[in-house]
Amino acid sequence: MLQRILALLILLLFSTAIHAAAPSVELRDLDGRPRNANEFIGHGKWTVVVAWAHDCLICKREIHEMAAFHVAHKDRDAIVLGVSIDGMDKLREAREFVADHKLPFVNLIAEPEQEVMMAFGGGPFIGTPTYYIYDPSGKIVARNVGPTSQHDVEKFIDGYNANP
Repeated sequence: MLQRILALLILLLFSTAIHAAAPSVELRDLDGRPRNANEFIGHGKWTVVVAWAHDCLICKREIHEMAAFHVAHKDRDAIVLGVSIDGMDKLREAREFVADHKLPFVNLIAEPEQEVMMAFGGGPFIGTPTYYIYDPSGKIVARNVGPTSQHDVEKFIDGYNANP
């Protein structure tokens, strides 16, 4: 767990050079309607964007952590936004993943293309799961590739709030 927190803090140091506002990333919701990620990022709450895929074993094992984080924080200080990289060709599988895991947060679908995911910031997209953490103003402050728990995100946010 300490390694995860350190990884997030290292990414925080990396990302301090990034001062962009909330990313404008045109995607679709799971009903096929156009949506933009900036509808959910930078509106006075922390936002954790989790990029996942329906066939990602780590995603299947860990996504409940972000569901719990979202439920615990959505009415106070933070939300989660899911981004499936399955693409519209696998929309059915993405919908099944959301239903099977009873995800309580909005999920959008992206085509599995590097430039789409790069728009979220923090460097090249490596794989799923990837977590992007944005402060309440919409600035990316961390990115983590691999498992991340509710506790890891809460500890990171608490540390960031203590030393912005």
